[in-house]
Amino acid sequence: MEALALERKAEQNRVLRERLMELKKERNAIILAHYYQRDEIQEVADFRGDSFLLAQKAAQTDAETIVFCGVHFMGESAKILAPNKTVLIPDERAGCPMADMVNVDGLRKLKAQYPNAKVVTYINSSAEIKAETDICCTSSNAVKVIQSVDSDEIIWVPDKNLGHYVQQHTDKKLIIWEGYCNTHDMLTVKDVVEMKAKYPNAEFVVHPECRPEVVAMGDFVGSTTAILEYCKNSPAQEFIVGTEDGTGYQLRLDSPNKSFHFATKFLVCPNMKVNNLKKLVKALETMKPQIYVPPVVAEKARTSLERMLQVK
Repeated sequence: MEALALERKAEQNRVLRERLMELKKERNAIILAHYYQRDEIQEVADFRGDSFLLAQKAAQTDAETIVFCGVHFMGESAKILAPNKTVLIPDERAGCPMADMVNVDGLRKLKAQYPNAKVVTYINSSAEIKAETDICCTSSNAVKVIQSVDSDEIIWVPDKNLGHYVQQHTDKKLIIWEGYCNTHDMLTVKDVVEMKAKYPNAEFVVHPECRPEVVAMGDFVGSTTAILEYCKNSPAQEFIVGTEDGTGYQLRLDSPNKSFHFATKFLVCPNMKVNNLKKLVKALETMKPQIYVPPVVAEKARTSLERMLQVK
């Protein structure tokens, strides 16, 4: 029965992929997929990447339609950077709890409290928050962005764990918002200790969105893309992975002969995983759901994103 079910699923996916190819030509569409997406989404994507790489691609593409397979704030960023394009997201319920942990009123109060500080906002945030921001960053360029800002005081939103990591790499004072990624924050020291005992020869690679005490245990600490590059180029053959399990697709693709063990079974972002191949096809058939950002918000937010893209 299980073999039959897998066979039916494979056939269903084959039909959906064929339909997707037709729709992409009809709609002049490009499919962008975050590394945390399901394998079936990453397989059909024109471009896979982390938040920074996908933002760059959204800004540069000639396609008329962008299908953003990620979470809502990523689709917003694409729409802000490419306002004349249609931006679709397969499931509008794909939100980000961390992005929801910061609000405009709270940020404005903090800005009033620290009038000389510049606001650096992690890209994992809403368009409204980006509009209140001096410059955005991602986990891959956060330290460079902080160093580029003409201020010794930084209001950092919304991820406290990434903020703690960045603070260790700059002399500037960070005023850190108390948000966090639900998925990365689940990983504990106990989880890592157990995995290291189970796989003593494995290197531990970890994302800085994890808790500081977990990050401190890492053999390598970096953004999703940095982790992928490190694992591909490292002479090590076995890794304990401290980031979302969707990265397994690219890790296995890059290094089929290496072994990857995720540090806990809970490293799964349920919001990223609501997208699937069927919803992706339906989005292009119906041209819904579309991402909308009010022009006045988009204009302010665009400045903070464009400043980020200019940081070398």
